[in-house]
Formats: sequence, C-alpha cells, structure tokens
Amino acid sequence: MIETLKTMGGTSKGVFAGQVTAVAVAALLALGALPANARDGKAMTPVAGGVASIGGQDALSEAPLQILVSLSDQQLEVYRGTRLVETTRISSGKAGYGTPTGVFSILEKRRRHFSNIYDNAPMPYMQRLTWSGIALHEGRVPNYPASHGCVRLPRGFAKELFAMTGRGGHVIVTREKTRPSEIVHASLPALRLPETTVASLEVGLRPALPGPVEDSASDTVGAIGMPEAALELPREPLRILVTRTSPQERLRDLQRVLDRLGYEPGPVDGVIGRKTRAAIRLFQEGAELPVTGEPTDVVLKALYAEAGEPGPATGRLYVRRKFREVFSANVVLKDPDAPLGTHLFTVIGGVGQGETSRWMSVVADAAEGVTPASVLDRFEWSDDARSFVEANLASGSSLMVTDRPFRLHSGLGTDFVVMTRQ
Repeated sequence: MIETLKTMGGTSKGVFAGQVTAVAVAALLALGALPANARDGKAMTPVAGGVASIGGQDALSEAPLQILVSLSDQQLEVYRGTRLVETTRISSGKAGYGTPTGVFSILEKRRRHFSNIYDNAPMPYMQRLTWSGIALHEGRVPNYPASHGCVRLPRGFAKELFAMTGRGGHVIVTREKTRPSEIVHASLPALRLPETTVASLEVGLRPALPGPVEDSASDTVGAIGMPEAALELPREPLRILVTRTSPQERLRDLQRVLDRLGYEPGPVDGVIGRKTRAAIRLFQEGAELPVTGEPTDVVLKALYAEAGEPGPATGRLYVRRKFREVFSANVVLKDPDAPLGTHLFTVIGGVGQGETSRWMSVVADAAEGVTPASVLDRFEWSDDARSFVEANLASGSSLMVTDRPFRLHSGLGTDFVVMTRQ
C-alpha cells in the first residue's frame, strides 16, 4: 500500500518516505483513489465510474461481492458491485492441468483442507468451485501458472478472502481480463411483491359470551383498521439461467402442445414421424394455413397462440435457490441459433418494493458482435417466469444467458456452472 501511494505522487512534507498514516489511506480509499488492499505494491487503477453515490452515501456499500480471475494476467480481482476493492496475483493451472474458464459459485469452504487427489497436499482456506477438484486456496504463488488446476492465492490474501465470501458467491474465470459494468434494460426484472390488504377488527359488546360474536350492527361498536402487514423482502438470491433449446427439444415441445390441444401427434420424442406430420396437417387445416405437415415459423406461432403459451419455445429458463431448483419455464430467444456467448447479470441494489433494481453485467465468454444489451434484446420472458422471479428477487440474484452446455457440471449441490473452456 505504501508503494502504491508513492507511485501516485511520491512523498511530500506531510508524508515521510515509508510512513503513511491510516487516516491518509482511509481518505484515499473513501475518495475512490485507490482500490482497497492492492497487492504486491502495484498501483491499481479503479474502474472508471466505479463508485456510485446517492445523497452522499456509497450506493455500492451493500452490493454483493464478485470475484474475477484473469488467467493471462495471473490476477484475481474482487469487486463489490462495479467497484474494485481487492486484487492479488495468483498461480493457476500449469500446462496439462489448465484451470477451466467459466462461471462458478463457491460450493464449499474449509479453513483446513487436504487434497484427496494429489498426495494429501495441504490446501488452507479452500473455497471449492467444482466437485471435480477446482478451488481457490492458499499456496505457493510464483509469477507463472504452477498449480494442478486450482487458483492459488498468497497466504495473507487467502485468509482475507475467505473471511469476505459466502457460499454461493460468484467466481468468473476468464482468459483475458473482464470487468463489470452497470446496465439498464427492460428485460431485467425488479422486485414486485403481491399487494396486501388492510384488515379490520370488529369489536363486540358482549366479550363474556362464549363463541364468536354475532355479525349484527347492535353487536359492533366500530371497525379498527389494522396497519398493513410489513412486507418481508426476499433474502436468498436467485440463480437464473437462460439457454437456447436444441432442435430436438423444440420438436418435443411442439409435440407436447399438439397433444395438449388434442391433435394426437404420437410419442413426444423429438422426431417428426407420420403421426406428428398428420397432427400438423390437421392443425393447418383448422387454422386455414397451407397444408404441408411442416412446422414452419408461421405454423409454430399460430399453434402456440392457440394454446395461449409463449413460443415457439426456443429457450429454457431455470431457477435455483440455495443450490436447489425451484422453477423452470419455456421462454423465447430470438434467432436461437445465432451465437450468444456467456453473460452474467447480477442485482447490485434497488431491491425493495416499488424500487427500480440496479444490475451489472460481466462478459464471461464473448461472441463476435454480441453485447450484453443485444443478448437481452433477444430474450422474451413468459408471464409466469417473470412473475415468479419478480416475486422472489433478492440482492445478489443473478441471471446468466449462455449458449454453452451446463448440465455436466450443474448437478445436485451446485448453482449453475458453465465452463467456457476446459
């Protein structure tokens, strides 16, 4: 920290070489001139506009933590919302044991841990990212990749980071450095709790009589309005994943809708056989469309409209809370076969009844010509999916949109894990 201050302006009459008061450090941190606890004496540049204030109060003081790891820079950064607060050098996986990139969550934390893969090697302050052996932990940190796939941290920093994080916190590992930025978009939901009604209490004149008071004007002296019940805000963050469906999944959903409407398409197996084509032709006749037996876009839109469902079901939304799936639904992704990349959106504030939620985005896997905003432009919520999310949205909730597979690493006891490179 002392070296960092020197790089920002050298010494002065008020600050002797090698001596910096805690007051001076605190003042610089408060002004956003320094990231907290920059490591190895290297001056760090805070994210432009990273500190937001409302009425003189830091609007990011209660924002969730997010950990970003850059393998090319061998560096780990800790952000609170969009503000950089910690940074350190790391040592990631060496050749043949490369650290996977992607979006992870902290699944388990242990102050004392020993590897069950590599000769019982000590892994103090272990924070597990996958059940297959990838973790953050204290270890030797030379200036190059040297681990067996884990992200090694310097001793002091590993202990500090362990104290800062909680289970479920996001860790994004990328090849090149990425940074969070605040984003506003109509597709990003806000908390909307069900409205409560005002109760009334009728007071009777005959409290000594057993049983309920008779409902009559002579028995009632008045109605006392009860104060509206305090709304309990959701506390546990949601983990939401949206991904495109495969062509076979889209066909299965088409067969499901045909069957629901009574067109008898045969087995719901994702294969257009004789019965499914006959069912499509029967629908086309009733809808006064050309009778071809082909599930064209026009046919699909008309079919889902008749069923009163959003569609065609080109995307699927899954929701987990505390590592358990709590909701899923079909959604619409425009141009489903076009690249998406992997984008993580996280609630960083404004989570209260009637407030506008504040979100930030991180690009975990870039696709050419694709931005976080353009990804959200292609995403259409179904009414039931949006209603569920908006009734349960808490600070730290996240929405990941990806075209990468996730099922292999997102089993029981995990959040959604998406590896972009292994």
